[in-house]
Amino acid sequence: MLTSIVGINWGDEGKGRMVDLLSEDYDVVVRYQGGNNAGHTVINEKGKFVLNLMPSGILRDTVVNVMGNGMVIDLKHLSGEMEKLSAAGVRIDETNLKISDKAVICMPYNVMQDCLEENRLADKKFGSTRRGIGPIYGDKYLKKALRMGELHDFEKMKARLKDILEWKNLTIEKAYGEQPVKYEDMVAYLEEYGLKLKKYVCDTGLYLNEAAEKGKKIMFEAQLGALRDIDFGIYPFTSSSSTISAYAPIGAGIPNRKLDEAVGIMKAYSTCVGEGPFVCEYFGDKAEELRKAGGEYGAATGRPRRVGPFDVVASRYGCRMQAASQIALTKLDVLSYLDEIEVCVGYELDGKRIDEFPFPDELEDCKPIFQTVKGWHCDISDCRNPQDLPKEAYDYIRFIEKAVGCKITYVSVGASREQYLIMD
Repeated sequence: MLTSIVGINWGDEGKGRMVDLLSEDYDVVVRYQGGNNAGHTVINEKGKFVLNLMPSGILRDTVVNVMGNGMVIDLKHLSGEMEKLSAAGVRIDETNLKISDKAVICMPYNVMQDCLEENRLADKKFGSTRRGIGPIYGDKYLKKALRMGELHDFEKMKARLKDILEWKNLTIEKAYGEQPVKYEDMVAYLEEYGLKLKKYVCDTGLYLNEAAEKGKKIMFEAQLGALRDIDFGIYPFTSSSSTISAYAPIGAGIPNRKLDEAVGIMKAYSTCVGEGPFVCEYFGDKAEELRKAGGEYGAATGRPRRVGPFDVVASRYGCRMQAASQIALTKLDVLSYLDEIEVCVGYELDGKRIDEFPFPDELEDCKPIFQTVKGWHCDISDCRNPQDLPKEAYDYIRFIEKAVGCKITYVSVGASREQYLIMD
């Protein structure tokens, strides 16, 4: 059984919470793309954790966790994340954490270049997290990146680093007018943060293929959502990797395998971190009320998230891009403060209604078309069965389900692991 857990919208949908919940029934959890530019918040009996690089399955003792070849890995950040988890009593060793030898390393000069470019763009910036993600994915496709497997032959790695730095410093010095990055500093960085990780580095594609042959259940964990995908998202205000479920086997290292299920995660309302078009966005007091009710601040950056009502147009598109076979709807409980709930059911473009997600350049000219449904205005955090829900909450779920054209299976009514219900 191969299942992907993917975001339907702009990211921050609650994927980590659902991976933590559903991974009880899986043997392996794989992160297949992205870096430390987003966070998955998980709350369970062990505490509250914000995971940027580690697969969310690390919080289950019986799960093997894989960091796939599609990832970009900040060594210092990963080391710190592992130390925090270990201090909280989470087991991490070579038996439950495996890092792909083909995953690339996000170096300090990638972070530096990211920051320099965002500063240069000023008010035209993309809203980067300034963690080097765009530059390192660029380096990967220019074949100028270091890979985790190179840590096993450090002398060869140092020789490649010297050549890469000679090239990289041309940009840093001549394009940005900054001091060149010193080779000795980068070697010291790799020695301090890289060499201690090499015991986890292996051919994870081989491991996963053998696990699949044995009938193991494998879960693929995405970062961000369909609307941040480099090809199908709101380009150029996207991530620099492929966030869609079709990429999961490739980014995990088993392109010869096909998914059996794609569980799409979407909130009961809309949120967005960073720049770019966001048609259904709320502003002013209405936005602040929803933001506070949902605790909508970025897990990786702490930035206030942009918020709005549920967006049918964007979500239907996201379900299609992710080939979602079922949906997990998160944070339904957040809407309990409302007497009436707005839903963005369509867009107006050039005076005409459109129901399909347009080319990204047209989004800035789109206006939301709202429909109001009745709220339930009561606490639903103790509901564990559909029958426990107020009629208005149950009707809202079915309204959303019909609008996006995909079955809603799971509904979360709180942040803790047990605060969810399964729809009939």
